[in-house]
Amino acid sequence: MVHLGHHGRHHPNALRKALRLTRTIRSAVGRDSWFREPGLQRIMRLLNRDEAETRVVGGAVRNALLDRPVDEVDLATTLKPEAVIERAGEAGLKSVPTGIEHGTVTLVIAGHSYEVTTLRSDVETDGRHATVAFGTDWQADAERRDLTINALYADADGAVIDPVGGLADLAAGTVRFIGDPETRIAEDYLRILRFFRFFAWYGSGRPEPEGLKACAREKDQIARLSAERVWSETRKLLAAPDPGRALLWMRQSGVLTAVLPETEKWGIDSVPAMVGTEKAFKWNPDALLRLMAIVPPETERLDALAKRLKLSRAEADRLEDWAEAPQVPYDIKDAAFDRLLYANKPPAVIDRLKLQLASARGRAITDSKAMVEAAAMSRLIERAKKWRRPSMPLGGADLKEQGVEEGPRMGRILARLEAAWLDSDFRLDRDALLERLPEAIGSE
Repeated sequence: MVHLGHHGRHHPNALRKALRLTRTIRSAVGRDSWFREPGLQRIMRLLNRDEAETRVVGGAVRNALLDRPVDEVDLATTLKPEAVIERAGEAGLKSVPTGIEHGTVTLVIAGHSYEVTTLRSDVETDGRHATVAFGTDWQADAERRDLTINALYADADGAVIDPVGGLADLAAGTVRFIGDPETRIAEDYLRILRFFRFFAWYGSGRPEPEGLKACAREKDQIARLSAERVWSETRKLLAAPDPGRALLWMRQSGVLTAVLPETEKWGIDSVPAMVGTEKAFKWNPDALLRLMAIVPPETERLDALAKRLKLSRAEADRLEDWAEAPQVPYDIKDAAFDRLLYANKPPAVIDRLKLQLASARGRAITDSKAMVEAAAMSRLIERAKKWRRPSMPLGGADLKEQGVEEGPRMGRILARLEAAWLDSDFRLDRDALLERLPEAIGSE
């Protein structure tokens, strides 16, 4: 059985498509492997007795209907958090009060975690944090959520329940706020970014106009959010199969400048070529590489970006290494390329090459030479992936045996010998380098 919400009747074509889609809902949800997982079924039985009701909600239902992977399963329940914890304890299940003030308890069973949240409504909110009241009204719980496609429920039998028109919007590729967009945004300003993130993953055509306008009007409120939340949403958006249209509308609305001012004079025109290149070469979508495609390779500005958005150390280092890596001439000789890899960090060089390859493929439509460049870049990427850093066959201990004292002078002599070794394409061995030692010493 499928229950359709009130928004569906305003979109007859989308609704018809949704109804066709719902004919397979029983197999897509009720019989799907993630839904039949013994741990989830045990929790559903535990929390669906004695007049209590618990449903799967949100992303798991949405993705199952679209035949996309289900990574996390969230539950909504009429039980208060304390009752969830009590029932879990009686059944010998581990419970963690991960967000108990907002009604969320995490149950752990057979290595899987399930967030269970009591039905609630917002009593007060400042756009960042909300005070909530627990309840048992499913409609009220649905209407306090952000987007219609995130307010789909599946009951204990796998039947889909749609209180706010999410099925029709899901079928039409429409990402729509529930109720008044500005009201939803005022409850949590992160919803501005979530609007574009879900459009990148689930939307088609143009963004829903009223939601887009509301995001544009409220974009300055993004500055009130924590950096971690902003970057988390931005990273998820950039990881979408094709974030190009979402980024375009973020730029049009001014939201992109609010989040990534570095893109303002750099542009996002390289994104389609990057996405096309990823598909052609079967690269996995890479949020950091796509970020590199839309920001300037300037160390100082990237350092400021990393600090502002509180990127992880690994993410910040990767951006900095990429900015410091040189552009690679497409006609570089293998020996010179090996020396370039030795002098830089190969992963950063590969990032450079991937961006250069995408750029060349983007230009190849009107520039025949660009296709030659693209083929060369592809070959260099494969060479860089296989390259292993050779070890200098002579070190400080060897020089010490030859009477060279430790200190700056030894460092300069070693540098000269290393330069000779590089010029030989790494072919000079220890004995050959020792033969050059007097000359290197004499240069002091």
